[in-house]
Amino acid sequence: MRACVIFNPVAKGEKARTFRAQLDAIARECELKKTTAPGDARRFATAAIAEGFDLIIAAGGDGTLNEVLNGLGDAPDGFARACLGVLPLGTVNVFARELKIPLTPDAAWQTIRNGREVRVDLPWVEFRSNGKTERSYFAQMAGAGLDARAIELVSWSLKKKIGPLAYVVAGLQAISGKLPRVTASDGQNNFAGELVLLGNGQLYGGNYRIFRGASANDGKLEVCVFPRARWLTLLRCVGPLLLRGELPEGAVRRFQPQSLTLTADSPARFELDGELAGHLPAKFSLTPGGLRVRVP
Repeated sequence: MRACVIFNPVAKGEKARTFRAQLDAIARECELKKTTAPGDARRFATAAIAEGFDLIIAAGGDGTLNEVLNGLGDAPDGFARACLGVLPLGTVNVFARELKIPLTPDAAWQTIRNGREVRVDLPWVEFRSNGKTERSYFAQMAGAGLDARAIELVSWSLKKKIGPLAYVVAGLQAISGKLPRVTASDGQNNFAGELVLLGNGQLYGGNYRIFRGASANDGKLEVCVFPRARWLTLLRCVGPLLLRGELPEGAVRRFQPQSLTLTADSPARFELDGELAGHLPAKFSLTPGGLRVRVP
């Protein structure tokens, strides 16, 4: 396969430094495309397919992965023409954890070189932006309500200092403020709450198995609706999450549609793979087996 690696040359952290030390060896096997600004990874992925590359490797965190994924979607038949490789260099790397892709650069690179290709479901969302309908893809997770508001409030300088704990700080700020009430509907089920989480697999935000028993190739979205997302809910959930990595079932409403619509009673944003993406209303769905990925 012809491969290219899309990466941020100034990424921080030990994993990024280890990856940069391997660049000479990696460059002997594939082409390197260095990003310099937001949106570059998406453009580079689209261009790579036009140039005949059939293995596109996202070297970075969940945000870089999401850009590369959408770059594949921008290319004609991009998901059929190219396989996705993942070198997880970010803070959380939820998609890599879900597919058991190693989190160290050496082992992840060996997975890309010697692993196998699998097909997983490809989730997407359609929404209105600037007067037209947009489609965006996501690898692992989406959300509206509390989590999107928390991402709005994240201090990026604090994130550089304390990593994922910066999201906890922002979440505590969001709980203290006004939250929109979001309704999730698949035409049969209608559940409303202050937090709606969607998953393509079991994991959300790291090692937390929010969507217990789910799979990335079951042809369904996993949906959790929290009727309330306030201090009492937090106290009820934090123990089971920390001890078992799971939610107490009485705190959420669950269902597994192939598609659903999210609406809100006030202006509300949603996030994809940990990045703010658009405003509600939005329709979420997936293409079963639509994404090819290299895994161990």
